[in-house]
Amino acid sequence: MQAIRHSLKHFLFAESLLIIASLLVLRVSAQDTVKHTFTRKVTGTIMDSVSKKPLGGATVTLIHGDKGVISNENGQFNIDLPQGVNKLVASFTGYMNDTILVTNDSLVIILKPLQNLKEVKVNATLQSTSTSLLGPYKTENIGVKELLRAACCNISESFETTPSVDVAYTDAISGYKQIEMLGLSGTNTSFTRENIPSTHGLASITGLTFTPGTWLDGVQLSKGAGSVVNGFEGIAGQINTEWIKPFSPSAPKLILNGYQSVQGRSEGNLVLNHSFKDSVSSNLFLYARSDWHRNDLNHDGFMDNPIGKTLVGANRWFYFSPKGLDLQAGIKGYYLDNTGGQLNYHKNSNDNLWGYQNDIKRVEGWAKIGKVYLDKPYESMGLQLSGVYHQQKSLYGMRNYDAVQHSFYANYIFQTRLFNDNNVIKTGASFQLDNYEERFVNAVFNRREIVPGAFAEYSYNYGTKLNLTAGARIDRHNLFGTFATPRLAVRYALTDRTALRASFGRAQRTSNFLSENAGFMASSRVFEINGAPIADEHSDAYPFKPEVGWNAGINLTQKFRLNYNDGTFSIDYYYTDFRNQVVADFETPGVLNFYNLSGKSYAHSLQAQLDYELIHNFNIRLAYRYYNVKATYDGVLKDKPLTANDRAFANFNYATKNNWSINYTFQWIGTKRLPESFDYSAKRSPSFVQMNLQVNKSFANDVFVLYAGAENLTNYMQKPLILGAENPFENTFDASQVWGPAMGRNIYVGFKWNIPRS
Repeated sequence: MQAIRHSLKHFLFAESLLIIASLLVLRVSAQDTVKHTFTRKVTGTIMDSVSKKPLGGATVTLIHGDKGVISNENGQFNIDLPQGVNKLVASFTGYMNDTILVTNDSLVIILKPLQNLKEVKVNATLQSTSTSLLGPYKTENIGVKELLRAACCNISESFETTPSVDVAYTDAISGYKQIEMLGLSGTNTSFTRENIPSTHGLASITGLTFTPGTWLDGVQLSKGAGSVVNGFEGIAGQINTEWIKPFSPSAPKLILNGYQSVQGRSEGNLVLNHSFKDSVSSNLFLYARSDWHRNDLNHDGFMDNPIGKTLVGANRWFYFSPKGLDLQAGIKGYYLDNTGGQLNYHKNSNDNLWGYQNDIKRVEGWAKIGKVYLDKPYESMGLQLSGVYHQQKSLYGMRNYDAVQHSFYANYIFQTRLFNDNNVIKTGASFQLDNYEERFVNAVFNRREIVPGAFAEYSYNYGTKLNLTAGARIDRHNLFGTFATPRLAVRYALTDRTALRASFGRAQRTSNFLSENAGFMASSRVFEINGAPIADEHSDAYPFKPEVGWNAGINLTQKFRLNYNDGTFSIDYYYTDFRNQVVADFETPGVLNFYNLSGKSYAHSLQAQLDYELIHNFNIRLAYRYYNVKATYDGVLKDKPLTANDRAFANFNYATKNNWSINYTFQWIGTKRLPESFDYSAKRSPSFVQMNLQVNKSFANDVFVLYAGAENLTNYMQKPLILGAENPFENTFDASQVWGPAMGRNIYVGFKWNIPRS
């Protein structure tokens, strides 16, 4: 009851703020109803008349110049057209301005280069990562160029040049990497594929490895509690991936990508884009990976990463009706077969060696149905549908972990306006069904979650000065009852180049405590629930309360120009307070005990970042991040283990006139608290440095790109990496205490071939 009263207090407080803010902004918006009544939304693409390539960074304004937008790296834009206005002005440095009569809602604008300025050379560079000054949420837009600055093999490896995200190994056996945001594990981050949940459930830790980076058109990253439209989870933030669009003018007909490392990792990607006619288009995605070399660079008798194969395929279709109906449907399959452990271990062998096996089969299907009313362009509705089948069979030494997940998700969204397009209302309903069957050794845990919910969200825009988004949702969980999720985000423009944002919200999730902590299975630890060893039991009852947390944050984004070059400085602070949490307590050697939080658990996150083009085509990114993350373990408040309090980051990227580019990343990771162990007496890990380098050579305007690089240039590896490696079947064996690099220096080469449309 106390927890309910506490949640209601926060909810009522947030709703009070919402009501007050709504009254204020509605009063202002009512005065501007006539002036800012919008009737339609216009989208389009801006292209060069000579090369027919898209122009990223072009400006599109209303005929009177009081509202404007910037095209993205693909030359695409969307803008709201007020009542009585039927003309737009497109402009770009070095090109003739063009005034366009808007006759339909989809435009292709062709700009001609200036012919009378031959003596002037105009250089315009679109940043590979950008943060908009508009909108209530601070969102980092990570483009394709940024993804190509590292050996982008899958999404979990795509954030090496992004200081907002930490990437670390889950253990020293499986080779899986997981991410952290705000000092919290990746399970507290909402991962979506074009705003549909993509790694929910058993894949919440490992699911980012299921999508190759070559498939992506971009990534949007935001911190803190997001929109209630996307659900009640994601207290640390949201990472949304955008796949390549087959109908985009910049999308090539075919993409071929190959990668090879000296550590015995071979990869290949194929992306086929095809438009059958103006209204129908499709993608085909194929990916294959083979890890064929048994690496043991630290000579501990264990493979540094498992060997095996991975196959991924996806196909999706688009249909755009001239009557405002948009359809998308897709299917994706994933297959993995990995073997690891001691160096000479072979799958299904009986040679008394400690071995690791992991077989995963996963199928995802999804559909998106959207409708825009042509007579009321400000009204639209959408339906998101997805289904998942996930099966995995794992072996860690003498212990097996097998799991199956069946999931179904539906989300209906209706959008309209109140008075004018400055006041937008979104309402809708969602439904989530998850069925889990898990077996750990001989213990069976089955669980079914059924969660219907409804939501409403109000957004207010006062020109480019003020944005406010406030929402709430009510969900009914079959195991935990009814709960409310309030959220609020506000942006205020201090100047044309300065944006101040704040956010506040609640989140709730059910911990998949076994799959989320599978890294501990690479040890001899005894698994316990509330202090009692997991025995041979069959349980259909979930043993814990749901995790509940509140997040509040504030951030400042400052754009500037120095020596004719653009830069961005940002600083943000977020505080997360858990009212309940499933604690994975590994403070006692040889034991992993799961229990609900009894005491405090919180995380402070402070980050400052500078992005600046020092000279033409030489970009620098500097960042510092501080975490203070604590939780109560067995009645004692302690630092979260294996989490660095400090991290410094520097990234330098230089592109030459003859299409060479070099990217260098430097990271300093501070010390981390270590739990007690049988044979490692240190209280904290040492700090260490990580350096990565990549060189690219582009041919024929990026049609063909060759790249070569090195990760972990200094060849620094954690020592010891595996505790008790000499006796893996004894209780001192532990491969889960990873605080540093688990792999040595890696040198690789690769290519990307973009075959253009004919």
